Amino acid sequence: MTLSVRVGEALAKRTAQAAQELITATLASGITRGDASLWGPAAEPEASIRLGWVNTPEVSEPLVEQILALRDKLVAEGVDTWVLGGMGGSSLAPEVITKTAGVALTVLDSTVPTQVSAALRDPARTAVIVSSKSGSTVETDSHRRTAEKWFRDAGIDPAGRIVVVTDPGSPLDASARAAGYTVFNADPHVGGRFSALTAFGLVPSGLAGADIATLLHDAASAREILQQDDPDNPAIRLAAAISGQAPAVDKLGLVPVDTPIQGLPDWAEQLVAESLGKEGTGILPVVLDTSSPELTTRPTDLVIARLVAEASDAAPEEIAISGTLGEQLMLWEYAISMVGKVLGINPFDQPDVESAKAAARSLLAERPEPVPAVITEGILEVRGTSDALAGAHTISAAISQLFSLLSAHNGYLSIQAYLDRPGYPQAAELRDIAAEKLGRPVTFGWGPRFLHSTGQYHKGGPAEGVYLQITAVSPTDVDIPGIPFSFGQLVQAQAAGDAAVLAEHGRPVLSVNITSDIPAGIQAIRDILSSLE
Repeated sequence: MTLSVRVGEALAKRTAQAAQELITATLASGITRGDASLWGPAAEPEASIRLGWVNTPEVSEPLVEQILALRDKLVAEGVDTWVLGGMGGSSLAPEVITKTAGVALTVLDSTVPTQVSAALRDPARTAVIVSSKSGSTVETDSHRRTAEKWFRDAGIDPAGRIVVVTDPGSPLDASARAAGYTVFNADPHVGGRFSALTAFGLVPSGLAGADIATLLHDAASAREILQQDDPDNPAIRLAAAISGQAPAVDKLGLVPVDTPIQGLPDWAEQLVAESLGKEGTGILPVVLDTSSPELTTRPTDLVIARLVAEASDAAPEEIAISGTLGEQLMLWEYAISMVGKVLGINPFDQPDVESAKAAARSLLAERPEPVPAVITEGILEVRGTSDALAGAHTISAAISQLFSLLSAHNGYLSIQAYLDRPGYPQAAELRDIAAEKLGRPVTFGWGPRFLHSTGQYHKGGPAEGVYLQITAVSPTDVDIPGIPFSFGQLVQAQAAGDAAVLAEHGRPVLSVNITSDIPAGIQAIRDILSSLE
C-alpha cells in the first residue's frame, strides 16, 4: 500500500485534539459499518441512504466485465471516440480517471454552444455516454436529445451508440430502456459526489480504456487502514488537519506537485465544497498550482495540501498526500465525511444546489427582457448588485469596487467563466492575476459545471465571498431538439439565475458580458485586472 498522509509538525500540534476526538468517536469504524447516527439526529435520515460508497469496491466489481465487454463490442464496430455528457459527480471522476490513465474521453459538462458542437464531430466513430443520477439533469437531458438527433441525421441508430448511466427507477432509466439503450444502474445509496467508484465513474472510464479493475482493487486495499480508529489512519490525519482549526482556518489549497494523478483537485473540489459548505459554515477548496500567489502570500485562513508522487515529510504548516488514484478516492471520501462530523453538519446533503436550477428554469419559462447593462465599454458590458456597482462609472472602477468588499482576513473571490472550456483556456489565467492583486484566495470555475460543485458553498457557506461572472454571446448557437430554448439561451439563463440567487443571499456579484470577439474580451478583462492597484 502506497497511501500516505503526512502533516507538518506545527499543523499537527494544533489539530491533535481534533484527531483524538475522531478516534474517540470511533468515526472510521462507524462509517465503515454504516452507522448513520454519527452526524446527529437531523442528518440521520439522509446519511442512512448515502453510505453505500464505503462498499463500492465490492458492489461495483461485477460491472467491470460488463463494461469491458461493451467496449470490445463498440470498438469492433469502429468506435474509437468517447463522449461523456454529464455534470458534477457524473463527469469529474471520469475526467480524473481517464486523464490519469492517459486515455481519451471528451467530457461535455457544459451548455456553451461551441463546446457542445465541438464535442460531436464524427458520428461514425463515436459513442456517447449519457450520465445523470436523477435522470432529469437539464444539461444532460439536453446532451442526450442533441446526440440522438446527431446520430439519426447520420443514419445511425442511437440505441447502438448511446450508453446511459443513471439510478434505478429514474425518468432516464425508464425512457432509455424503452428506447432500447444499454443502461447501467448505479447504487442509489451513493450520492453523486461520492460516486467515483460506482457506474458513474467506471462506465465512461472503462469504455475509454482505463484500468478500472485496478482502481477498485486499490480502493479496497486502502479501506483496510481507513476503517481503523487509529492515529496512523490517513483519513483521520487528513480530516483533522483540514478542520481542526475551523472556523479561523476554513480554506484548503489543493496543489498537485509531481503526482502522476491528473486533475484530482478538481474532483476533490466538489467533494469538499458540496459536502461541507452549508449552514453558514464549511471548508472552501481552492485549486492551485506550484506557482500560485497564495503559496507566497500565505493567507492565514488557508491550509495547503500538496499532492505528491511518493510519501514525503510535509512543511510545518502543510499536508503532504500520496497514493494511487483508487486509494486517494477512498481516502478523500472517508476524510470529508469525518470533517462533517467535526463541523457539526451533514456531509451528504446539498440544500442550496437546487436554487440556481430553479432560477434558471424560471427565466427560461418567463423569458423576461434582459437587464440593461449599467456600464458598456467596447465589447464589454457590466451588470451587478448595487453594492458591487456603487459609484462606479467604468468597468475598472466596478471591479475595484467589487474587490473592495472583500474582507482582508477571511474573504475570497470566485471567478466564474461561462465560456467554452477547451476553446478559451486562457480565461483560467485570470485567477492568478486576481490572486496576486488581492492577496486573498481566489477560486475559478467554468460555468455551468461549477454549479454542480462549488455552487453549494457559494450560497450555503460563510457569507464572505465576492463573485465575478464572465459570460459571452456565443458566435454560434445550437438548438436543443424538442425543447423551446437553445443551448445559448440555456447557458445565459443559468448564469443570470445563479447571479440572482447569489444576490438574494446577500452576496456581491458583478457580471461582465463579452458581446463579440471572445478572445479579445478575455484579454480586455485581463488588462483591467492587471492595471488595478
